[in-house]
Amino acid sequence: MRHNVIGSIAGMALGLGVWAASAHAGATWDGLKPDVFGDRVIQDGRGIIEFSAPKRPMDQSNVPVSVKARLDDGRTIKSVTLIVDENPSPVAAAFQLGEGRSQVSIATKLRFNSATDVRAVVEASDGELYMVARHTKFAGGQAACAAPPQGDPALIAANTGRMSLAHLGASKAMTQLRPKAKLTVSHPNHTGMVLDQLTLLYIPLKMVSNIEVRQGDDLVFAMTGSITMSQDPVVDFDYRVNGAERLHVTAKDTDGGEWTKAFPIGQGS
Repeated sequence: MRHNVIGSIAGMALGLGVWAASAHAGATWDGLKPDVFGDRVIQDGRGIIEFSAPKRPMDQSNVPVSVKARLDDGRTIKSVTLIVDENPSPVAAAFQLGEGRSQVSIATKLRFNSATDVRAVVEASDGELYMVARHTKFAGGQAACAAPPQGDPALIAANTGRMSLAHLGASKAMTQLRPKAKLTVSHPNHTGMVLDQLTLLYIPLKMVSNIEVRQGDDLVFAMTGSITMSQDPVVDFDYRVNGAERLHVTAKDTDGGEWTKAFPIGQGS
């Protein structure tokens, strides 16, 4: 399954090359490099990327990770990619950013199948790649990708596709230069690896494949997701005020589901 998922995402995901810091090397990572980023060189991202992931997650099905990146040399940030080495779908999520972003803050929750290195890769507007990595330990129990969704299946199905947006920080987004928001999409994000205890058949893969957020006509981010994202995918993100009064969100899944919603962010929000 790993190679099928990587193959489907590799065309989206930019490329990966030789990483100079031996501390981030390893058999798994060495195998992922050409599959995801080709032969491109990745530079040490320390000083550019601030990356947070817990050393020992309390809940391996909802592991919080966050990325803050900043460029101060006139370049802008083109994309942010999250990678979990030891997962069946290592490329967890790739965020293509709107133009002109010299700094960005993104956080989400992921599934970790075992002890693993987790990585954040940032691409600058000139094509240069930067990376930082963290190692997380496995607390034991069932691998997260094979764990069933939490909650009543009927309620999960009824709520699939519902979206909510919460402002983080000031109550009025337009009072901040770089407001932050939390987007949640209700979705089981079925991994295709969960055995139905009644039918003894595997529940088919059904995951959130894409999320696009626009502020008016301007792109905030376009995310390509995977089964490594948690149930009910959540994304905390910042954006630059451009005068638009709504954030327009579109989410799609691999079953052909598509949901759209506009959230007020202007003076009347």
